[in-house]
Amino acid sequence: MCRLQQNVYLNLNSKAVAVLHHRMKARRVLGAALGTVGGAIVGNRLLKRRAGDLENPLVGIERTYRWRGIETTYTVAGDPTDPDVLLCHGIYAGASSYEFEPIVEQLAEDYHVYAVDLPGFGRSERPPLVYAPSLYAEFIRDFAGDVTADPIVVASSLTGSFAVDAADETDFQQLVLICPTDETATERPWLRTLLRTPIVGTTLYNLLASNPSIRYFYDRDGYYDTSRIDPEMVQYTWDSAHQPGARYAPASFAAGTLDPEFDLATELAVLETPTTLVWGRDAGLVPLRDGRDLAAAADLDLVVIDYATQLPHAEHPDEFVEYLRAELLAVGIDE
Repeated sequence: MCRLQQNVYLNLNSKAVAVLHHRMKARRVLGAALGTVGGAIVGNRLLKRRAGDLENPLVGIERTYRWRGIETTYTVAGDPTDPDVLLCHGIYAGASSYEFEPIVEQLAEDYHVYAVDLPGFGRSERPPLVYAPSLYAEFIRDFAGDVTADPIVVASSLTGSFAVDAADETDFQQLVLICPTDETATERPWLRTLLRTPIVGTTLYNLLASNPSIRYFYDRDGYYDTSRIDPEMVQYTWDSAHQPGARYAPASFAAGTLDPEFDLATELAVLETPTTLVWGRDAGLVPLRDGRDLAAAADLDLVVIDYATQLPHAEHPDEFVEYLRAELLAVGIDE
């Protein structure tokens, strides 16, 4: 073989080796990507299976209310002749009427209690809707009108804003708002779209709704004394967060697209329904200064519960119920 032929042969051989190496590298990258996707799919399915069925954790009788094609679930407890109290839980991954489990039985001694799982949460159906604040305001309005009679509405966090919106066209006897807010996050519709995607969205949501994340929420924002956190509550929240369709409503929440378009202080100032604010003194997510600003702007009573943060009704149920009986609901009992 002449030197020219040898050089050509070596060059061709080197190119062939380079092409082969490139192809093998591409295959490894593709294989790793497919393995990652496959692992995510398997992991998501395993988490879904682990959650199992969600049982009703509350004392009382479970019933359903069909609203705009959505089967929603609620628990009713107490004497039907007593004044109605409607409990509306907050909005977060795994949210449900379990939030009010510590107070339902006590309240039912004097009131006809309704604890509802909002659409997209708890034991209610979770269709793949683009959830919006108007949906929840209209649901509370319709549920109260169709199922209850002039209820006292107790609403937590962002749901407090939905209840205020609903109160404009509904006969509520009173509103009790626990750390209400009208602003949770900067609006990012792209995040809602991402969380709704089948593989990447489900995987990201499962990270956000993991057991450590849920525990962190209760540690940081839910309870002042973390020793009061019930492991069963954490487990129930995790189970609720991993039911079929569980990511759709929290996707809107995480993206900030569940925040109402109105200013809460302005709405409260013109609202005719008697309203009281309840705050945990050490709340960080929605700090007490926000409660004081709302109370001053709308000329409302503000009740502050010591050694509590975002969930004073769950951490101090006895004090919370005692306050309701003595101060807010006395009129209903006297009647």
